[in-house]
Amino acid sequence: MSVVIIILAVLAGIIGIAGSILPGLPGPPFSWAGLLILHLWGNGTDAAGNPMTTKFLLIWLAITVVVCIIDYVVPAYFTRITGGSKAAGRGAIIGLIVGMFVPPVGIILGTLGGAFLAEYLVSRKNGWESTKSAIGALLGFFFGTGIKLIASGLMMYYIIVFLK
Repeated sequence: MSVVIIILAVLAGIIGIAGSILPGLPGPPFSWAGLLILHLWGNGTDAAGNPMTTKFLLIWLAITVVVCIIDYVVPAYFTRITGGSKAAGRGAIIGLIVGMFVPPVGIILGTLGGAFLAEYLVSRKNGWESTKSAIGALLGFFFGTGIKLIASGLMMYYIIVFLK
């Protein structure tokens, strides 16, 4: 297997894991691209010599699509079930982006602070209601990030397995 193919596949897997945490980078699709690179150009096989099948690749594509959809739906759902408005969701995203400059604490505090301030200032909710919405936004962020990390981590595992 070509060294360039190996480097590209592993790099895609690493970017996928990083993208699972950092907003703006689609983590699982990058990880899946690493699998695709091995499948199309690397002729990757596992330790037993079994090649990566198209069925395996398509299953991971379906998982990637579902994880990406869930990642967009779940934070809004968590925010809404805790009484949050659309403003809280938007505030959480803005806070998350601002908080990226002070990782990892900034991401957490930015998400919480952004959702809280949006609820408090834009939606004119009291402190307790704003806090509940902020916690919902943070839980949604953690859940979405968690499933992306799990999916990307597993795909990185398979990238390494199929390098042999």
